Amino acid sequence: MLSVIIPASNEEAWIAPCLTALFASTQPGECIVIANGCHDATAARAIALTPEAQARGWTLNVLTLAEGSKPGALNAGDAAATHSARVYLDADVIVSPPLIAQLSAALTPHRALYATGTPRIPTPKSPVTRAYARFWQQLPFARSNAPGYGLFATNAMGRARWGAFPAIISDDTFIRLHFTPAERIQVPATYDWPMIEGFRALTRVRRRQDAGVAELARLHPSLIQNEGKAGVSAVRLGLLAVRDPAGFATYAAVSLATRLKRGQGWTRGR
Repeated sequence: MLSVIIPASNEEAWIAPCLTALFASTQPGECIVIANGCHDATAARAIALTPEAQARGWTLNVLTLAEGSKPGALNAGDAAATHSARVYLDADVIVSPPLIAQLSAALTPHRALYATGTPRIPTPKSPVTRAYARFWQQLPFARSNAPGYGLFATNAMGRARWGAFPAIISDDTFIRLHFTPAERIQVPATYDWPMIEGFRALTRVRRRQDAGVAELARLHPSLIQNEGKAGVSAVRLGLLAVRDPAGFATYAAVSLATRLKRGQGWTRGR
């Protein structure tokens, strides 16, 4: 069985749909929600789903932490987990029913493995984010095997590759790069990962992402060799721009705005 760890900070609008989808999985397990630094009803809405979890064979444990810290929440979830195989799930992600079972099967071999599902971006509401998401999904990272944004899992041997989650910006990239491309598995089952809405919000997220990659290169340079994704050539970029000029223009504008003002810190992906 798997322990599913969900850090949640002020996620009252998202946590119930996330958990309802999780509890509809074809294979039950243990779910640990860590409400950290919340000033809303995140914890209460999670606790209210306890009967639904039990009816579907799940164990639900809701922890509350005063400090808002994703690494802190992940570490608290790890400390409370009772199963050696772990799934780390963002509170705004919607899993499909077969995903948990497929992750469990993928992590069965007795060697260090990292697994994730096949991500989908629900149609954004704003025209800017629709254009950006359409273009972004054609880029090398989004099309690489097992990118793991919003959801990743590992077995006991894989989890042994790092200790506590460090206080860094890009925790998901930090973990993914502990595994070579050959050790990363993408199962067919899908999950929905919403992209943040609006130009300014997209720019904030890109700053965070770029800062996270730069931080990893500075603090953990040996991990970067495990990236394994192909770069995007000028020719390829040009072809994508011709195919989707509006998407390219939006992506380029966000990239330019990101370079004009750098920032750091934790920002939601949506």
